[in-house]
Amino acid sequence: MKKTMIWMTTALLAATAGFADGSISGKAILQGAAPGEKPIKMDADPFCAKTHATPATTRHFIVGPGGGLANVFVYVKDGLAGKTFPAPKEAKLLDQPNCLYMPYVMGIQVGQPLTIKNSDGTLHNVHCVAKNNPEFNLGQPVKDMKTEKTFAKPEVMVQFKCDVHPWMFAYVGVVAHPFYAVTKEDGSFTMTGLPPGEYTIEAWHHKAGTQTQKIKVEAGEAKLPDFVFKPKS
Repeated sequence: MKKTMIWMTTALLAATAGFADGSISGKAILQGAAPGEKPIKMDADPFCAKTHATPATTRHFIVGPGGGLANVFVYVKDGLAGKTFPAPKEAKLLDQPNCLYMPYVMGIQVGQPLTIKNSDGTLHNVHCVAKNNPEFNLGQPVKDMKTEKTFAKPEVMVQFKCDVHPWMFAYVGVVAHPFYAVTKEDGSFTMTGLPPGEYTIEAWHHKAGTQTQKIKVEAGEAKLPDFVFKPKS
């Protein structure tokens, strides 16, 4: 009987915990025509030029069907005060293949390792232009060289650039919790496992600016109205 009661209590707690979690989904769209992307001139480094059969282009506005806008960083900006979340031990990867940063936009949690890799057979200079966190500037002259860093404070967004190749940029959103996402090519995003509560959600695009919305999250899925951005040069 005692074992049965323990099992029932454990099962009830597990079910209640799963039921209490909520999720947020939504979409970022671009209203109006996107500015044309420009070809990137990589001739200054013959290695970089040879990695692209056709010239790579800038990645300012990646727009999918129906105007879905990719590379928008979406995160819980407010509503988690007093709650703490342990940093994942698994490292996130910021790679440099074909003389471009990949991914272009990403998120990471405070205290989570960030592995920065050079997948190219040419020198890259990783310049992290942080403001809330220490700025760093380091060379990676060897193919497959890796450097690990962590961020101690939230910061949206941290810009990465390469001082050797001026067309190389990446943007990293550093937050104190795991509730963030980057929109896909169709503009969609989902954040799961949110405790019930009222939240301010911010959506950031490096050319079109930021937008915020408020939402109440309970068990199940809450859907946000579209974040509608307008093109800017």
